[in-house]
Amino acid sequence: MITFLKLIIIGFISGLILAATAKIIRFTIGSKAEILLYNMDYMPVIKRWSDQWITGIIFHYATCISSVVVLFYMLIPFGWETNIWPYVLVYTVGSGVLYFLSLFTDQPPAPNSFSSWLCWTFSHTVFGLAAGLLIKWWI
Repeated sequence: MITFLKLIIIGFISGLILAATAKIIRFTIGSKAEILLYNMDYMPVIKRWSDQWITGIIFHYATCISSVVVLFYMLIPFGWETNIWPYVLVYTVGSGVLYFLSLFTDQPPAPNSFSSWLCWTFSHTVFGLAAGLLIKWWI
């Protein structure tokens, strides 16, 4: 139970780092990839609440927390749960693919924007690095 609670905290902290990284990128180079962190337009059931700003925040942190918890437990059979690189690899590749959900929304960024895709993917690489390091240090 203690490990599970630590993973929830790690997911939250890593989510903060992801949001901060995306925000810094947006302020420095203008990439609108950050918008995707909170966008639920492509999810049929929950998009009806997407007009409330808090639901995007809840969606972001719920996704960060659940992804850290699930990936940690999926890595246990391989003995990789405290290695950093599986987290970096899974979140980098996964986010690179999931970026194209932007095809299903009218909100920016454009699905064919390579710079936005790169910023989105880089932000998630930082997320994976943060999650992996925190797990290695704390679990």
